[in-house]
Amino acid sequence: MCRANPLWGAPRIHGELLKLGIEVSEATVSKYMIKRRGPPSQTWRTFLDNHGKDIIALNFFTVPTATFRILFVLTILSHDRRRILHVNVTAHPTAAWTARQLQEACGLDEGPRYLLRDRDAINEKEFHRKAAALRIREVTTAPRSPWQNPYAERVIGSIRRECLDHMIILGERHLKRILSSYVIRTFTPWLPTASSCRPVRSASKPVMPLAAGASPVT
Repeated sequence: MCRANPLWGAPRIHGELLKLGIEVSEATVSKYMIKRRGPPSQTWRTFLDNHGKDIIALNFFTVPTATFRILFVLTILSHDRRRILHVNVTAHPTAAWTARQLQEACGLDEGPRYLLRDRDAINEKEFHRKAAALRIREVTTAPRSPWQNPYAERVIGSIRRECLDHMIILGERHLKRILSSYVIRTFTPWLPTASSCRPVRSASKPVMPLAAGASPVT
């Protein structure tokens, strides 16, 4: 019975044996059950991997400029492969602007099922309507709990450490150009369906055209 029903525990098998008229204690059943080498079901990591493609994370962070303006950067991240789906910059974020960015990131095709975000007041009714139209269920983190959105926070930290901490931002267009270049060089080579998914060729070794009849030399 244990071999035929690997998901049954000692209480279930004990009950089935009693129905068959076999008088035995549950402790005896537990003693003679086949010991499994692995867990009876999938692990928590496997569960997260199976559902990662259905989850995206949204978060804002601020960037000061050389003229002491504050720019807001929106990042939308896929939990599937920890890749950035969309990034954009604005000086005046609104619910309508954020909803439009969500539309551009998810498109009209079948998209993610869940959106993980914080409790920012910018995510108002218009944003809720857009998420509902895209059939995305919003999941909000607890107040003042950024660790509940870890992948988005980690990507923001990487953007700061690897890019923005080494540059002085002049304005909104400048920041957009820098972030676009960073995302393309860091994430685009891993996108199998992107039109520009080929790695950027190093400029230190240019490729010269071959003459007719010549053989390539490495």
